[in-house]
Amino acid sequence: MFKGLGGMGDMAKMMAAAKDMQGKMEGLQDELRSITVTGESGAGLVKATATAKGELTALDIDPSIFNADEKEVVEDLILAAIKDAQIKASERSQQEIQKLTEGLGLPPGMKLPF
Repeated sequence: MFKGLGGMGDMAKMMAAAKDMQGKMEGLQDELRSITVTGESGAGLVKATATAKGELTALDIDPSIFNADEKEVVEDLILAAIKDAQIKASERSQQEIQKLTEGLGLPPGMKLPF
């Protein structure tokens, strides 16, 4: 009648592992805020720096591109640098998450929500 109770120990282990993983994920979230990546466009004329969480923290624009006649080009370069930084931030975030979750036996390429 009580043969199934042996599995309760496994459940307790799973709960402890889940709690441990939650703590690690919280620590990773803090770490992702301190990791920075830089995206660029126009062969480095415009650089955007972001955290691995995707928060834009800096924008560096070479003064040589400031020309009133090329306003749209400058705007496009700025947007391209920001997009590049966001892509790099997302990739770096996934790399850090993958490092943390390697031992969990999750399917390859599984993205955890953040």
